[in-house]
Amino acid sequence: MNILGELHAAEKELIGRAVVLTDGKAGTIDGVYLDDEHGLRISVAGHEGRWPISTVKHIEN
Repeated sequence: MNILGELHAAEKELIGRAVVLTDGKAGTIDGVYLDDEHGLRISVAGHEGRWPISTVKHIEN
């Protein structure tokens, strides 16, 4: 239950925020997912796929 609580908190904090990934993709975070290998993954509006949270270069406040 703790993991799901943390996932929900991450969703509240991250969804809708502008982000730049290390590979140059940019947009707003539209989804936060739990992955057994990488932990949290995010999806970015306008781009196909999901990226590990570790690939985030910058999040706009």
